[in-house]
Amino acid sequence: MKHSPRLWTVLSCSLLVASLGAGATACGSGEKNPLSVRPYDAGEHVAFNQATGGRPADPDKPLEVTVKGTTARITDVMAVDTHGRRLAGELSAKGDRWHSTAPMAAGVRYTVTVSTEDERGAPGQRTLAFDTTPAKKVLKVEFGPDEGKYGVGQPITAELNEPVKDKAARAIIERALVVDTPDNVEGAWYWVDDKNLHYRPKEYWPANSTVSVKSNLEGVKISDELHGAASKPLKLEIGDRVEVTTDASSHYLTFKRNGEVINTIPVTTGKPGFSTRNGVKVVLGKQYFVQMRGDTVGIGGSEYYNLPVYYATRVTWSGEYVHAAPWSVGSQGYENVSHGCTGMSTGNAAWFYENITEGDIVRVINSIGDDMDTFGNGYGDWNMDWKDWREGSALLKGTQEGRHPMDQARLRPQV
Repeated sequence: MKHSPRLWTVLSCSLLVASLGAGATACGSGEKNPLSVRPYDAGEHVAFNQATGGRPADPDKPLEVTVKGTTARITDVMAVDTHGRRLAGELSAKGDRWHSTAPMAAGVRYTVTVSTEDERGAPGQRTLAFDTTPAKKVLKVEFGPDEGKYGVGQPITAELNEPVKDKAARAIIERALVVDTPDNVEGAWYWVDDKNLHYRPKEYWPANSTVSVKSNLEGVKISDELHGAASKPLKLEIGDRVEVTTDASSHYLTFKRNGEVINTIPVTTGKPGFSTRNGVKVVLGKQYFVQMRGDTVGIGGSEYYNLPVYYATRVTWSGEYVHAAPWSVGSQGYENVSHGCTGMSTGNAAWFYENITEGDIVRVINSIGDDMDTFGNGYGDWNMDWKDWREGSALLKGTQEGRHPMDQARLRPQV
């Protein structure tokens, strides 16, 4: 039988090793592969420009790691802060120096692990931990609305305690405000003004889903004088897809849940001179009883009213409600006689009140009134085209400055 050369080589080597005994190394070195050994302590080879213990380090100064008096070289540096964020850095071609390329966070603790190898390729390791000084001025973020269950139209809000105008600083903030949404839901932040942002998806939130938001800004440098502070995260439970459409010309309201019409209600809306606003509004809240007076919204003279109103669902800060209006039952389904609200019978209003929730969509069509404001009078966010909405992000081209100031002055009811 003829054997291949490779087989003869293996057999010869095996026989030679057996004949020389267990300690013989005729077919290879007895030395271990340097990559298989446990990393040695590279403390004598590695130097930092930050000291462990003692005074906290200045976060505005870059972190630097070097090798000293040796032929060893740095192969990797991992600097991670208290919150698990890795500090970006750059290693020299020779492997003799690594330096951070991003600002360190303020008021956190860094753990730095340096990996090295010596001239034989044996791995070494050195670890250092140090604190950074707290920030003197911090940016706080408060998310809204309150945690709870909402309809599919509820935007997320973020209110800053300091104004931010610089585009680069806005981009840092926006990247750190992380919204966790159901899969494949596209959304974006919009800078309403220097201190307020809104987040909404391209379409309404998926029904019966969960949405959460958190800030990763703590300690992050935003500008020369400003660092991020810790913020409380927020989680919203999204309910059924409820969409209400009020047709001011036909005088009927259509109530849909998850695409199915479940009720049609005769209504009256704003009469000429007090016409109800067109557009998409988001339910702001519900009140079983509201005393509505005309003078609170500048209505007096022959148009003055002072009425006890029940089952009131609010859709604007300026006082537009969907509510019980027993005094106008004869006009409901036929003509518009209110001062801007959507009125219906007490029985229908009670049903509406029980089936509507904060964050649900209420849309008015075919009114001769003005359009719903995008910001400042409730949530008119859905009236803006998605392309224009994306333009309000600091991370996308075309960010505008000082667009729609939040106007919270108009807080009174109208009927």
